[in-house]
Amino acid sequence: MPLLSAQIGDTMDEGFAPVRLETDRGTVDARLYPAPDGHKAAGTLGVIWLGGVGGGFDSPARGLYARLAEDLTPDGIASLRIRYRNPRALDEAVYDALCGLTFLGRMGIHHVALVGHSFGGAVAIQAAASNRGAVCTVVTLATQGLGTDAVADLRCPVLLVHGEADEVLTPMCSIHVHRMAREPKKLVLMPGAGHGLDETAEAVCREVRDWLKAQLLAR
Repeated sequence: MPLLSAQIGDTMDEGFAPVRLETDRGTVDARLYPAPDGHKAAGTLGVIWLGGVGGGFDSPARGLYARLAEDLTPDGIASLRIRYRNPRALDEAVYDALCGLTFLGRMGIHHVALVGHSFGGAVAIQAAASNRGAVCTVVTLATQGLGTDAVADLRCPVLLVHGEADEVLTPMCSIHVHRMAREPKKLVLMPGAGHGLDETAEAVCREVRDWLKAQLLAR
């Protein structure tokens, strides 16, 4: 993956350091939540958080991404939040995610989970299919169906979470992806939750946190 260089900001703001990934297609902005030095898992485990078509550093479930990025660092799990260069172009967003994987790999982080909301679910699946060696699990939140066929080729565990009251993407999207995925896999439908999963934010947080810890800390 043509990641030409990376610049990490000197100052930490709200638990993260700003990162600029310079690529042959432009600059990808990111936020790095480093694991504490000295932890036995530090420097080997990480999570990449991927948003939807809204772009920016958007997050479902009432700030889930920032919350879990901070919650996981005491366990030696670093996080990288990606801001797409073009949040409406799937191929370009997958490229951005792969550049994030390359960046973490250069830091020595070679066991990574990919978490994606909505459009980001397809991004996570395609990026995992393109870099199977580094990705040890995929989590999708209210994923779209378009662009997810590659889930059938994944050999890592997959968690799918979807709101039963999703007004944007029907829960059938995640049900369909779940049917295509190989074992081990898990589908969780949240009663009363819409597309952003805000109504069940605490339950989503627990589900995703427990899954990520189980998959990453077992490495």
